[in-house]
Amino acid sequence: MHKIIVENECGCFKRSDLENNLSISSKDEALSKAIEMKDRMNSEFCGKHDFQLQEDSNNFVIAFKAQKSTCCGGGHCG
Repeated sequence: MHKIIVENECGCFKRSDLENNLSISSKDEALSKAIEMKDRMNSEFCGKHDFQLQEDSNNFVIAFKAQKSTCCGGGHCG
């Protein structure tokens, strides 16, 4: 059994229809679903986080990569 785990559930995840700790019997199916979830989180969520996918034994873990900067680079964002 392979599990898809969202390491830190942000507010966007909690408001979404996505589920955490999904168990899937096929590794290929679990990987495909984990990639789909990560891509959806990166494209549809607010953009404060950049999600990455890591394989850990029989689990696929989706975690924050790093917080994205909202600064435009003009020196006035403070």
